[in-house]
Amino acid sequence: MLAFAFVWLAHLNYASLVPPTDDLEQLTWSRSLEWGYYKHPPLPTWLLWPALRVFGWSAWTVYLAGAATTLAAFWIFWRLLVRLRGESYALVALLAAACISYYNGRLYYYNHNVVLLLANAACAALTWQAFATQRLRWWVALGLAVGLGALAKYQVAVTAASILVFATHQRAWQHRTHRRGIVLAALVAGLLFAPHLAWLRTHGFAPLHYAVESSLGANLGPLARIVDTLNWLLDQLLNRALPAWLLLGLAAWLARRAPAAGEFPMRQGTQGSAARALLLSWGAVPLLFMPIVGLFAGADLQKHWGTPFLLFAVPAVLELAPRRWRLPASRAPLLTAFVAVQGLLLVSSHLTSPLGPQAMRDSHWRHFDARRAALAIGDAARNQLGGPIRVVSGPAAIAGALALEWPESPLVLIDGRLDRSPWIDESLLRACGWVQLIDAGAPQAATPVGSALPGWRWLVVPPEGAVATSTCRPVSRR
Repeated sequence: MLAFAFVWLAHLNYASLVPPTDDLEQLTWSRSLEWGYYKHPPLPTWLLWPALRVFGWSAWTVYLAGAATTLAAFWIFWRLLVRLRGESYALVALLAAACISYYNGRLYYYNHNVVLLLANAACAALTWQAFATQRLRWWVALGLAVGLGALAKYQVAVTAASILVFATHQRAWQHRTHRRGIVLAALVAGLLFAPHLAWLRTHGFAPLHYAVESSLGANLGPLARIVDTLNWLLDQLLNRALPAWLLLGLAAWLARRAPAAGEFPMRQGTQGSAARALLLSWGAVPLLFMPIVGLFAGADLQKHWGTPFLLFAVPAVLELAPRRWRLPASRAPLLTAFVAVQGLLLVSSHLTSPLGPQAMRDSHWRHFDARRAALAIGDAARNQLGGPIRVVSGPAAIAGALALEWPESPLVLIDGRLDRSPWIDESLLRACGWVQLIDAGAPQAATPVGSALPGWRWLVVPPEGAVATSTCRPVSRR
């Protein structure tokens, strides 16, 4: 997995002109530790903050944070499967899961979905521990994991649904320890989430409004709901996860050709049944939960909502596979198939990147040449400001990309709104001025950015009076 991460991070850094928008968002938010931000809860930013202080305010710090979080989820996932189904099963599931596009082509993403991926995997392992040992300490740990997941993204509700489905299968209401454990876990999770809930009340529930505006409040009609839901489900299973199914097919084909092959070491009896229920709960419930939200709430289902949960679709499929499905006796054929699938994914990523043939390049954000745009604006803006660029105002992604390129590491005033940018106050704007990015309809006084950012203009809002050198000095990247 370390070799897998090294290859993909090197490729993604080489084949992208700019970091992902979510990485830029985290770099922007990390300028101020809050109990919440206008789009999401605070945990991912909190976790990134110490790394930025140690390793520097840079894209690579965020890339490594994203990869480390994904690999930590993979490790928990693999250890759980080793315990439930044995090493052969766990190896195949891990290799197949690493073929899902969320976890290779987006390995350099660090966002709320990635942190929830880790929390979801931890909840699966802790749920098994709580039921298998019947000790309250594991229920407390599960409550902590759910609470931290809620501080990562509200979609932890899907994980809670998986826990409840498994608890129902295990008839948890019949066991006093489990009844107490569920209540205890809920209380611990609630206590962790309470400060953020208080923040929501004092900030007009801004993240909830964002969720409604971006997807939940779409109010699609009956036919549109069906089409959107089917599109989401097919995208998850036959697009994002398609390379995983390809690997499993190659594994089955190699097993048939091998003279010695072994079946999955499925465990029998009560424990085997419970293990199957756990894996199906974590693998199937999210794939049912999202369509229900789409069909009954009319929400516009976002493709990336599957990121924290699609990992467990692989063992769910393995659980439903015919008993005659076999594995190669040797690891070598599996690893060969894994390398082949990963090679195809790398070639595909390269061909559609800014480095690929013109006809095959996609229109992804990674094609934005932030460095060229920053050079087009930087020196002229400094001359007009009479000093360093301390603040850049505009859309979060574009402004964040420019801030990362400029040596001053200016603060980002998101959409020109102080309420979305608690790391900036009016006194800083008055003392240092700022660079304003404006899209179509900009005043003629604004200067076009150029071909690096077509349709956009920029202008400088100068400081009031003399520039305060101590206030407007550049910010260190460390």
